[in-house]
Amino acid sequence: MSWYFMVDTYIDEEKGRGEYNEYIRKVKPIVEAHGGRYLVRTEHVSHLSGERTPQRAIVIRFDTREQLDSCFSSPEYRAIMSKRAESVDSRAIIAEGLD
Repeated sequence: MSWYFMVDTYIDEEKGRGEYNEYIRKVKPIVEAHGGRYLVRTEHVSHLSGERTPQRAIVIRFDTREQLDSCFSSPEYRAIMSKRAESVDSRAIIAEGLD
């Protein structure tokens, strides 16, 4: 059964992106090394609600939940996650696919 990691990101205009661009550059090879495939990775986002207005959206597909968990608990990911957490407001969910 496939699993999807989905996140929307809010960038504070006054605070800026901080180290987020470096995080973006470093996270892709980590995700791919754990079997993740990016389906969506964009800042071209349309808003359907005035309450949620993210500036970036990401959807990553993993073949198994174990791959997903391994990716985001890996030492490589833990070493860079603060670059995201301290720079932008991200809201992530994990969902099982319909395979």
